[in-house]
Amino acid sequence: MRTWVIAGVFVLASTGATLAQDAAAGQAAFNGKCGPCHAVGEGAQIKLGPPLNGIDGRKAGTAEGFNYSDGLKNSGIVWDKAKFSQWVAGPQAMVPGTRMAFAGDKDEAEVASLWAYLSSFKADGSKK
Repeated sequence: MRTWVIAGVFVLASTGATLAQDAAAGQAAFNGKCGPCHAVGEGAQIKLGPPLNGIDGRKAGTAEGFNYSDGLKNSGIVWDKAKFSQWVAGPQAMVPGTRMAFAGDKDEAEVASLWAYLSSFKADGSKK
């Protein structure tokens, strides 16, 4: 029994470390691929694209002050990991007519890391 408890503690500890690594990798991916057009964190402002604070659970096309395409505003998408992964893989395929000019990212690990990073921000830009 004692062995199982100790093993469980190691599994939980390593899971936390993996999540931290994913968020760190996500930040690097964000800075390289998303940062030129999007902002996240405290003080994030509209750039070429909307700020991505509070994306987890937010309805697509609703960031205040950004002029979205009708397709995205009317898509009915609510952002979660699965929808975000589909979007990042090919925005034009998911919502024809979107103005997001991004060819897509098919690297599932990188996309998961991006989600880990972005979903760590509340709507006000503070960390969860």
